[in-house]
Amino acid sequence: MIPENALSVTTLTTYIRAVFEQDNRLQDVWVQGEVSNFRRASSGHLYFTLKDGKAAVRCVVWKSTALRLRTLPKDGDSVLAHGYVSVYEPTGDYQLYADKVRPVGIGDLYAQFERLKAKLDAEGLFDPLRKRPLPAFPHRIGVVTSPEAAAFQDVLNVLRRRFPLAEVVLSPTLVQGADAPPQIVRALERLNRRADIEVILVCRGGGSIEDLWAFNDETVARAVAASRLPVISGVGHEVDFTICDFAADERAATPSAAAEMLTPDIAELRADVAWLGDQLREVFDRQVRERREALNAAARALRGVSPAARVRIY
Repeated sequence: MIPENALSVTTLTTYIRAVFEQDNRLQDVWVQGEVSNFRRASSGHLYFTLKDGKAAVRCVVWKSTALRLRTLPKDGDSVLAHGYVSVYEPTGDYQLYADKVRPVGIGDLYAQFERLKAKLDAEGLFDPLRKRPLPAFPHRIGVVTSPEAAAFQDVLNVLRRRFPLAEVVLSPTLVQGADAPPQIVRALERLNRRADIEVILVCRGGGSIEDLWAFNDETVARAVAASRLPVISGVGHEVDFTICDFAADERAATPSAAAEMLTPDIAELRADVAWLGDQLREVFDRQVRERREALNAAARALRGVSPAARVRIY
């Protein structure tokens, strides 16, 4: 005889899942462990196990999150994973659904990043109302970067292709290391003292969080926010975000993308001018045609009431 309070497997598993999902701690949790059994499915999702000396937990990273990871974890890596815990009902396994996976050893830098971001955000430095529009047709662009950086050449190539009318004024600086932040601040100040600069592009190529750390410096962020001129930040690659990005008036995914955002495409401008010329000629031809028809109609009407026409009638 089956007891009245007996549960089906589905009911039990659904109940356990609900218990997990109602636990606030399990919905916002960091877990540290060693990666094992890592695999990437054809769907793009990541599956692996996090383990320590006494226990293990299965982890899932959805494709949308996996695409944003700087580096994929591999077996043997020690990582910090953030996400929420739930139950995969078909197997009854509990799993960590991770939205962040970070190598252990740089966790302190991420914590510093989040603290400074929260501090400056609370002060209003990232307020959208402070953001200024970029000039539509900049004639003189200040660039803050290293003259040896590949990012600088990328920017020059894009500007030459898209809008060769723009002049570039380089304000050189280191873009990595302990000496970089004060140099970046001075480079911004030099450009802000010039009356001929219309906009500033701050850029460097991608790298690790340590490589990009100069752009997470508080003095750099404050200098960007205090700039008299609008600033566009093109630091790192698509997945990289720095405090400088939030303080700037615009953020681009890469240095090249920043140069594209900053300038119109001269080929498109030429096409627009040609189209407008065609439209103008069409309007002009139509106006001339309509005026000629109106003039001919008036001439016919005038001939009909002229004295000569009346004499012929009588």
